[in-house]
Amino acid sequence: MTTTHTPRPVPPRVLKELRAADDAGRPMTPFTDAEGGAPLRCCLRRSEPGETIALVSYAPLRRWAAETGAAPGAYDEQGPVFIHAEDCPGPSGTATLPFTNAHRVLRRYAADGRILGGRLVEPAENRDGAFTDTFADAFTDAFSDPEVAVVHVRAVEYGCFLYEVRRDRGRRAQGAAT
Repeated sequence: MTTTHTPRPVPPRVLKELRAADDAGRPMTPFTDAEGGAPLRCCLRRSEPGETIALVSYAPLRRWAAETGAAPGAYDEQGPVFIHAEDCPGPSGTATLPFTNAHRVLRRYAADGRILGGRLVEPAENRDGAFTDTFADAFTDAFSDPEVAVVHVRAVEYGCFLYEVRRDRGRRAQGAAT
């Protein structure tokens, strides 16, 4: 069976909720990103200078648990994520793993919400200038454990949530809405 590792952006339904009030209950405060480069979780790309974005609090494991019936207990956390302040079309359609050009942590969770461990992934540039090979290998390794239901990708320096990959019923890891 072929395994795919598709990054899942924050889905439009959740983005609408976060734009009204984030997962900490605060209203969104949009701003113009003068420099660009913020990792946008709505479309899984970096912001461009001049775009209107917002930094909101997001609880990805809590939302996944509410959808699946899991009980993450103490692993339920919320943190900052950048999103477009207005509706955006989402990812460009590519299944490429984003934000792989820096050290990342992959956190593995079981279907009941328990954390199953983590792995530090270091970027390794291939001859095409892409950094995804080590990340794809790390996902393959993570989902080789049949208990792993979802994997979160987080930034090392700030611990911010970047995106998730889930296991589907066919035992492949894939992308869809959170």
